[in-house]
Amino acid sequence: MSGRNNNKLPTNLPQLQNLIKRDPQSYTEEFLQQYRHYQSNIQVFKLQPDKPNKELSDLVMFLAQVGHCYKDHLSGFPHELTDLLLSHHTVLEPDLRMTFCKALILLRNKDLINPTGLLELFFELLRCHDKLLRKTLFMHIVADIKNINAKHKNNKVNTTLQNFMYTMLRDSNALAAKISLDIMIELYKRNIWNDAKTVNVITTACFSKVAKILVAGLKFFLGKDEDEKKDSDSESEEEGPSARDILVRYSTGKKSTKNKKKMEKAMKVLKKHKKKKRVEVFNFSAIHLIHDPQDFSEKLFRQLEDSKERFEVKIMTMELVSRLVGIHELFLFNFYPFLQRFLQPHQREVTKILLCAAQASHQLVPPEIIQSVVMTIANNFVTDRNSGEVMTVGINAIREVTARCPLAMTEDLLQDLALYKTHKDKNVMMSSRGLIQLFRNLNPGMLQKKYRGRPTEASTEARIQDYGELEAKDFIPGAEVLEVEGKEKEGDEADEEGWESASMSDDDEDGEWVNVHHSSDEQEQGEVAEKLQAMPLEERKARAAVVSGSRLLTQDDFKKIRIAQMAKEVNSAPGKSQKRKALDDSDEEARGEVLTLRNIERLHKKPKSDKETRLATAMAGRTDRKDFVKKKCKLNPYASTTNKEKKRQKNFMMMRHSRNVRTKSKRSFREKQVALRDALLKRKKMK
Repeated sequence: MSGRNNNKLPTNLPQLQNLIKRDPQSYTEEFLQQYRHYQSNIQVFKLQPDKPNKELSDLVMFLAQVGHCYKDHLSGFPHELTDLLLSHHTVLEPDLRMTFCKALILLRNKDLINPTGLLELFFELLRCHDKLLRKTLFMHIVADIKNINAKHKNNKVNTTLQNFMYTMLRDSNALAAKISLDIMIELYKRNIWNDAKTVNVITTACFSKVAKILVAGLKFFLGKDEDEKKDSDSESEEEGPSARDILVRYSTGKKSTKNKKKMEKAMKVLKKHKKKKRVEVFNFSAIHLIHDPQDFSEKLFRQLEDSKERFEVKIMTMELVSRLVGIHELFLFNFYPFLQRFLQPHQREVTKILLCAAQASHQLVPPEIIQSVVMTIANNFVTDRNSGEVMTVGINAIREVTARCPLAMTEDLLQDLALYKTHKDKNVMMSSRGLIQLFRNLNPGMLQKKYRGRPTEASTEARIQDYGELEAKDFIPGAEVLEVEGKEKEGDEADEEGWESASMSDDDEDGEWVNVHHSSDEQEQGEVAEKLQAMPLEERKARAAVVSGSRLLTQDDFKKIRIAQMAKEVNSAPGKSQKRKALDDSDEEARGEVLTLRNIERLHKKPKSDKETRLATAMAGRTDRKDFVKKKCKLNPYASTTNKEKKRQKNFMMMRHSRNVRTKSKRSFREKQVALRDALLKRKKMK
């Protein structure tokens, strides 16, 4: 045991580090000895900064670990490391450079360094051609800024760093500019820097000459904020009638075919309203925070016209311009003729271009401009010389364009497209029905009488506003149901009091209460609906205005209004024939701020697979087939084959004259009996 020596403090830095953290005062001399050793190594390092130095690396990490114990002695240590990295980061050995950066990160975590100066240094180090270092710095910058803004927004530090990042985005080093952009995007996605200044700094990346930076900026504005509004599920509770309520309401009433169809239509309306509510979860706040979207879209369009980038980048730029035009309702009239040049069935990514045309349509664009786009789509896509898929895509695109700008549709074109309702291709037929259903809700008068379907209260009130007309309402549509329902309840209460008093005085001498049967909720709702149907439209508006201005509406009131508005899409209009046959309605998709390719490429029938696809599917199902195939193995693999086996391998034309082949399928009943008897006797002998 004499040779054992556990105390090697001058050379065992981890042991000394552990002891110092427990009792700093007792090991001050040992620490100063290591600190003087570090200073002498620094002088040697400055003579040859490109050489590896393991001893210096260990000393730097040791000092960083115990830095909080001797703040006075190490007050200049962080500044010294920062100067070394600024001066020699391009020639430093990678491991030593990584050690210096980790030491500074450790000191920053102990709050021994100002965050502003350190983060600016790390942004400078992003120019280094060291992938591991860049990844480490990226993670630290994001985490540090997150911790700075954990309790409250530190606007002073945020403003300084954002200004520095703005200069970094214009840096000549494309690598540093790209990582700076990635950091800003990551901070925005984490809701740390989600202000307008960050978004407008990122807009400068969309005009970069470097393709990677340009694509990253475009993807940022085209993406969705998935992390936002996750807690909105609590707000989307049952505000209107649920599916169960509708089923109970119609199951307790009279069982008839009319009530059954009414219930099915009510379920369709409920499904459509639920889809609309689900779309509102997504929020594209980045596009909404742009200071001057008109100027931004014009600059992007000019860049698109002169662009020499890859076609995928051009498509992304088209999508962003169309999204800006559609969401902010901008005027960019030259954009529509630019899109028309690409509206050909053979064009690459034509469905995305059709999506851009639909997204860029809104009611403030003059109808004649959108009409030319619609006619181009109709002439190039919706013709019998094209395949069914091409015609389907064209009709779907026209439906989405006219849903946002109804004045772009003419009666002649609508009648021509409605004729495809009886097309032999199911996809074309269903797309045409979707277009018909759209104009049943927008303006049934544009359709032929046979395509208008059974009129409802909602369709009779439907009206397309003229160009430039904005309808400002001073009432809540559907609020008249509250006044009618209130009067019904007052009348029922008066009737109840009369019946109850009469019952107590005449029927019951002891003064006990008598059960009086009241009308059910379904009957009351039916009476209210009938009264509302009998009212003229102007009287409805007047009553709705009185209710809206005379009282504060509660959540229950809004629920009743929503139910009444949904009922308008189910209840037939008064004075119309109930025997008219209703056309099949296709579920109308909810149209939010942003369209998806599914709205354009929607096929109701799965396309038939080609031969290669079917063969690949069949072969994929035969991977484990060998395990289940029964094989007849010979006892001796070298034995010869029998004559029976040889006959199986021969050509049929060689064996067609054989008696067995000729008479196998022509044996008489007697021959079959004899053959069966011989086989049974042979089997009995073998036993």
